[in-house]
Amino acid sequence: MPDVLAAARAEALFVSSVQSSETPPDGVVRRAIADAFARLGSRGCAACVAGEFGDHPEVAVARMRWAIATVNAVYARHRPDPRPRHLALTGASCAR
Repeated sequence: MPDVLAAARAEALFVSSVQSSETPPDGVVRRAIADAFARLGSRGCAACVAGEFGDHPEVAVARMRWAIATVNAVYARHRPDPRPRHLALTGASCAR
């Protein structure tokens, strides 16, 4: 199942003024994404991305790859472990 929030964040980063050559720190990435959402909304970001893919597909592909990789790297550090946590039952008995 695709991560819709990660895709929206990548679109917001894509339309931001942050350049891939800057190797921006996490805080800059998060701020750029928040600013893009505040300025354009998620639909506006998606519309701008679509326009860039239509006008400049050769550049847009590389920028989107960078945006996706950057979002995955920045936000992966803050995701809880998705694996289920099992309770240790060693030494415990359900019998009465």
